[in-house]
Amino acid sequence: MADDTVVLIPPLLCDARVFVDQIGALSHDRPVMTVPTCKGDTIGEIADFVLHWAPDEFALAGAGMGGMIALEIISRAPERVTRIALINTTAQSDTPAAASDRETQIIAAKSGRFADVIAHELDVERLHPQSDATSFAGLIRQMGEATGAQTYVRQARALQKRKDQQGVLRKIRQPALVISADSDPELPLRRQEFIAEMIPYARHEVIENAGLLPTLEQPAHVSGVLRDWLRQPLVLR
Repeated sequence: MADDTVVLIPPLLCDARVFVDQIGALSHDRPVMTVPTCKGDTIGEIADFVLHWAPDEFALAGAGMGGMIALEIISRAPERVTRIALINTTAQSDTPAAASDRETQIIAAKSGRFADVIAHELDVERLHPQSDATSFAGLIRQMGEATGAQTYVRQARALQKRKDQQGVLRKIRQPALVISADSDPELPLRRQEFIAEMIPYARHEVIENAGLLPTLEQPAHVSGVLRDWLRQPLVLR
């Protein structure tokens, strides 16, 4: 449907503000909603929370952790998802090193060093060098503080325990879009290309001069790509 509601799921420690431009750009001709990732102790429970609040059918876009949740949603209720966009995310489970790093951050959050956790998880060094790191740092801190240490611990545990979702990619038959940043050192471009290659008929769009948060760093580009994705015919073959 041309006017499907768009459901946006934000990254770790972020909220609707990470999609501020996309909400404005897409809401001219369709409903747009964001669903928080603070309800549930596993990726599956968070996915069920999103499905509870989402319409019967919807277009789905998730960034970072939100992309992992989006993959869980489409594996659980593919008939409800009309199309899917994955933004700067991964379909793989945590490596032992990544899980260990999360444990370190969980301990820090529980011991009163949550500001350090925010700075680590949403490291401005992962932004593109041309991005306004000073202004983004303030927004990043505000979103992290609004999320809170307790919710962060639940999110981090959910990420630690998440299963590999590469098998889900092969089963996607909806119009699919993979958006990746060209400058995020933690998410190499080749890994994003691999996600797109795994999804039948997926389109891959690289956002130049963007890193950790392409929706904020290059908002107009990301919004334009999402608009094109929403216009894509539902029948792919």
